[in-house]
Amino acid sequence: MKSTKIIYWIFTCILAGFIGFSSIPDILCTPDAVRIVCTQLHYPEYFLRFIGIAKLLGAIAILIPGFPRIKEWAYAGIAYDLLAATYSMNAIGAPVSGLLFMAGFLALFAVSYIYSHKMQQFAKTA
Repeated sequence: MKSTKIIYWIFTCILAGFIGFSSIPDILCTPDAVRIVCTQLHYPEYFLRFIGIAKLLGAIAILIPGFPRIKEWAYAGIAYDLLAATYSMNAIGAPVSGLLFMAGFLALFAVSYIYSHKMQQFAKTA
């Protein structure tokens, strides 16, 4: 149980940090975020702030204990964001290194998600 908690919190904090910090340029519509999302990927500018706020709320939701339904929806949103970002990078011909970078975060996501379910099972039996 103790190792499960440690693994869960380490991977979840890293994931939440990545998602949370990556949401800040989106929320603030920084020139780099606009260049990447709007110019290179051709998404509308209003999408940038929306996805930034959604990412920040998702990062907060996976850190808050309890609320399993909200946490499940947050994990679904994060999975969608990571998969869409990976697909979008591939669609514009990003180098393989960028795709491997995203694959690393998808693996980080998978470990956090799997261990969140293990934590829920421990909570039900306790």
